[in-house]
Amino acid sequence: MSCCSTTGTCSTTAVAEPAPAAVTTVYAVAGMTCGHCEQAVGKAVSALPGVGAVTVDVEAGLVTVAAEPELDDEALRVAIDEAGYALTGRG
Repeated sequence: MSCCSTTGTCSTTAVAEPAPAAVTTVYAVAGMTCGHCEQAVGKAVSALPGVGAVTVDVEAGLVTVAAEPELDDEALRVAIDEAGYALTGRG
């Protein structure tokens, strides 16, 4: 006897609850000028709890963050500040 159903799924496997949808927010960051800046800001923001994805656009001065739950602006400001840049608001 097989543990699999007629649909090919295993009846002994627990069904995972769907993950909450990530909240994507765009922030304006001052002081970024090069690839090193992009990496430094990306690394600092990625280290924050709940961050799933970070995109840094140096030319536009924008950082896009997808996080679950929505990222705390103050925690982000501190992380960017410690990396040597300035959070100037939401983009």
